[in-house]
Amino acid sequence: MAEQPPQIPSVDLNHEKDSPPSSSGTDIERPPEPKIEQHASKPPSGPPPPPNGGLVAWLHVAGGFMLFFNTWGILNAFGVFQTYYESEFLFHRSSSDISWIGSIQAAMLLLVGFFTGPIYDRGYLRALLLVGSFCIVFGHMMLSICKTYGEVLLAQGFCVGLGAGCLFVPCVSVLPTYFSTKLGMALGLAVSGSSLGGVIYPIVLNQLIGPLGFGWSVRVIGFIALGTLLVPIAVMKQRVKPPRARALIDWSAFTDLPYMAFVLTSLISFMGLFVLFFYISYFGAAKHITDSRMAFYIVPILNAASCFGRTIPNAMADKLGPFNLIAPCCIMVGVLVLCLLSVTTEAGLIVIAVFSGFFSGALIGLPPLCFVALTKDKTKIGTRIGMGFGMIGLGVLAGGPAGGSILAHPHHSNWNGLWAFGGVTTCVGGFMYAGLRLVLYGFKLRVKA
Repeated sequence: MAEQPPQIPSVDLNHEKDSPPSSSGTDIERPPEPKIEQHASKPPSGPPPPPNGGLVAWLHVAGGFMLFFNTWGILNAFGVFQTYYESEFLFHRSSSDISWIGSIQAAMLLLVGFFTGPIYDRGYLRALLLVGSFCIVFGHMMLSICKTYGEVLLAQGFCVGLGAGCLFVPCVSVLPTYFSTKLGMALGLAVSGSSLGGVIYPIVLNQLIGPLGFGWSVRVIGFIALGTLLVPIAVMKQRVKPPRARALIDWSAFTDLPYMAFVLTSLISFMGLFVLFFYISYFGAAKHITDSRMAFYIVPILNAASCFGRTIPNAMADKLGPFNLIAPCCIMVGVLVLCLLSVTTEAGLIVIAVFSGFFSGALIGLPPLCFVALTKDKTKIGTRIGMGFGMIGLGVLAGGPAGGSILAHPHHSNWNGLWAFGGVTTCVGGFMYAGLRLVLYGFKLRVKA
């Protein structure tokens, strides 16, 4: 009998596509699947880059505009309050005592940043917006019923100053997280809100104080602040937050020599700058260079010009760098303050108000950009800006009362001494800015610095 041929085991051809046949012939074993690394699919660490535009980013510029409108804008209007308080309608005090109100308000705006900067970094933006807005509105409502110097000092100096301090650091800390290539322009537009506030608030007070009285004029200012502060409360959101809470103070900043040199230079510059802000309106009225009505408009004129000074240099800083601009602007402010020594006409006072307003606007708008440039770790921007302006606030606190003490001569007002003090300190600050720029970026002029 013929032998049967050996039978070949059948194999599922469809299964062969997935696994090769086993050498044993009967069981098909699948090889172990290799483990595929998933590292490539993980999102990159750190926050995404700033969008540099879009609806959300520009809404934050609008919110920042309103914050500056109600912080630096209110502070820039203090020259009108100084002139009104000097008239002794509300109380009788020396120029130095009156200037303490504005100086404390300005110092609180800056010094509170020591604490609000780290609070902002820890993610409490909305809490700062709510507390700051409440203090500004409440402070003005209380100011409207004040009758004595001490009451005005508490309401306008401390309460409004505290509210402004809660809002100022978010003003300048949020926008760098939404803009990088257009940061100068965005921050310049936001900072211009302080100029508009410095125009509107003095005019409101001047126009209403006659028919309505001081109380209701200040209440109207409070209602304007309430309405405009609803904008940042509604639209602003913190985009970048550090992964963990940091210390209240960044102690490494005190050993950062460029950072500390910039702070010291700004402290000296702001001493002279606020002499100009506080006394230029009263100077026109006291020296009979202008009538009492026109004296109230010197501050709005100065602030209207500063609107261009806070936008144009900031936009130019995107290409030229902030350090190339802040030094010449500071020197020009000092020279213009010294020119007040020889002003005797209304036209001359207005011209100086316009030009000093433009160049002083740069001194308010450019420091935040300088702080951003000096801060390598961008998660510390809020803390570094708050600390820096907090230390600068000491100069603001000293500038106004020191100028008032110089002005209070036993026999006559020492206006020459006042303007010499303001002009020299500002010029010294300008030359120190120039020296810092040379140390950081060298002697080449055609370099972004």
